[in-house]
Amino acid sequence: MNAAYVRQAFRSSTASLSSRTIGRSSRDALASHGRRIVSIRQYSDDKAPAAEVDAEKEVETDKTEITPETELLKTIKAKEAETADLKSRLQYLQADFLNLQRNAAREKEQQRDFAITRFAGDLLETVDVLALALKSVPEDAFAQADSPSPDSSDSSSNSKSIQTYLKELHQGVDMTHRLLLSTLFKYHVKPFDPTGDMFDPNQHEAMYQAPIPGKEPGTILECQKTGYMIKDRLLRAAQVGVVQDTP
Repeated sequence: MNAAYVRQAFRSSTASLSSRTIGRSSRDALASHGRRIVSIRQYSDDKAPAAEVDAEKEVETDKTEITPETELLKTIKAKEAETADLKSRLQYLQADFLNLQRNAAREKEQQRDFAITRFAGDLLETVDVLALALKSVPEDAFAQADSPSPDSSDSSSNSKSIQTYLKELHQGVDMTHRLLLSTLFKYHVKPFDPTGDMFDPNQHEAMYQAPIPGKEPGTILECQKTGYMIKDRLLRAAQVGVVQDTP
């Protein structure tokens, strides 16, 4: 009975030993398989694209570089750029304002100088009438006015003759004409007579053309109506006769 018990115990121990060996072998197989998987994963991780690695490095470097000092430097640079931009805009605005002041001053001066342009132009007709009145009286009439009239009686010897009245009237018209021209001259209105000059369509108005031998074509032969300038502007063109080009 003891021998049978010993055999049974030996069989059970052998079976348990074989089961332990099988379990160990299976565990070792699983462990080796796991190590292979891990090695494969590590190998695949080592073969990751370089772009992803660089991106991860940049993220890590960005994280490491973001500090209060760097943030302060960025803020200072942004403020400096904003200050430079505002300074540039201010300089442009200042230049525009100075140009506006100069233009306003120049326009004000021009308005003051040329404010009487229309009024002076209307007065020129009066000047022309006075000039025609002076030209209508010949100079020899004044000589007759100075000599006594033989038909005058003794009762009227102290009275003035008609020629004397005519002379005084002529003198009054001449004084009025000169005074009016002097007043216009104070406001920079000046007459000009282009007789003998070359014809300029910007300042002259041709009333007629005539062929004159010995005269250069385009020369102003006669000034029928005097021209006038107000400062450097033309107030009225001179009406002239021009020498015609002869074939």
